[in-house]
Amino acid sequence: MSADARYRRIAADIHARIQAGEWRSGELLPSRIVMAQRYGVHEQTVRLAYQLLRQTGILEGEKRRGVYVAHPPAMRTLTDPDAPWPFSCETTEAVSCRATDDLSARLDVPIGATLRREVVECMDPGGRSAMLVTSWWRGRRRRHASFVVELGVRPVVENEARSLGLLADALAYRLVRTRLDDGGRPVETADLVLPMDRWMIRLSGTA
Repeated sequence: MSADARYRRIAADIHARIQAGEWRSGELLPSRIVMAQRYGVHEQTVRLAYQLLRQTGILEGEKRRGVYVAHPPAMRTLTDPDAPWPFSCETTEAVSCRATDDLSARLDVPIGATLRREVVECMDPGGRSAMLVTSWWRGRRRRHASFVVELGVRPVVENEARSLGLLADALAYRLVRTRLDDGGRPVETADLVLPMDRWMIRLSGTA
């Protein structure tokens, strides 16, 4: 097993043990030396595992003072997936792309048509990433009259995990939101990716 796979496996195991209640919010974890002995690895491997868990918001703390289980982020409830985001957000990507089979069907455009693609990272009041919104549309951005939403669950991909502070393959809600004009034709479609540990979904009254 490679060194990279080893520390990621240890990080995933520690995360699973935290979720099982072995260590609770605010509780110190054993030192790197103790954990290295338990896992039969070098102390540096545990250091990397702890660092990854700090980056993903599962652990907090300093190198010399020890690390402890972070308090979970506040749960939010999404009721309107088309409402403006009430806190800060940042556009991290705005490029042109070609319509894939999936986007062709969602936007009712030819496969290979030129689209605009925009990725927006939405932050919670504490400045932590709460949701990623990737939107596609053709031509200029137009106003919409209604929208439809499909809700699913899938593992996050690597770049989403980094942005949202999640471990690779963590599960997230995926909302496919398609905006429609007065005639019911699609003008824009988007993927909304929301970490399952921070969100409840309650939808009603969508078109």
